[in-house]
Amino acid sequence: MYTLYYYPGNASLLPHLLLREIGAPFELALVDRARNAQHDPDYLKLNPNGRIPVLIDGDTVLFETAAIALHLCDRHPEAGLAPPLGTAERGQFYKWMVHLTNTPQAEFRAWFYPHEHADSAEAAASVKRVAQTRLEGMFERIAAQLDGRDWLLGSGMSAADFFLLMLVRWGRAMPHPPRDLPVLAAHAARVLARPAVLATFAAEGIAAPFV
Repeated sequence: MYTLYYYPGNASLLPHLLLREIGAPFELALVDRARNAQHDPDYLKLNPNGRIPVLIDGDTVLFETAAIALHLCDRHPEAGLAPPLGTAERGQFYKWMVHLTNTPQAEFRAWFYPHEHADSAEAAASVKRVAQTRLEGMFERIAAQLDGRDWLLGSGMSAADFFLLMLVRWGRAMPHPPRDLPVLAAHAARVLARPAVLATFAAEGIAAPFV
């Protein structure tokens, strides 16, 4: 039995999506950000960085969204959320997982929390504007690489597609949201058609429109 420490709509959304897609038994443990529970001493024992999510798998305690996702793919190869080890497609899968976590996911940190990167309100506003421009370019490049295919990998749907859905969702309040790019809107619609995705949103109390 897994335990996923989560907060609705946060980076924990990806492992939550994967757990429901896999069909493995798990329980959710809410980390109430409304009262800064991610900084409680007991939670910091699990993730000293004070960020969400954390996955408990027996004696294994993992944080970092992409690491949790890769762990779940490896633990449940029968779910087909990653290509077989040692294949060229597995290399492409790693590329996308690392790109999504290192590039748009990291940039969203500056867009959502610009005050963490500045020492004045004026500087924070500038940080947010620059992050927005950078994110728009990132999503345009992702859309260009996705154009002409249903999924990020030619072999079919993978955990990377769930990851991209989460990031497209995060950008829904941007002046030019990722969904405005037809390729990304169509991709999001394909992922949203999965019953596990709708069940995840329902469990987290997330209402439509999802992206």
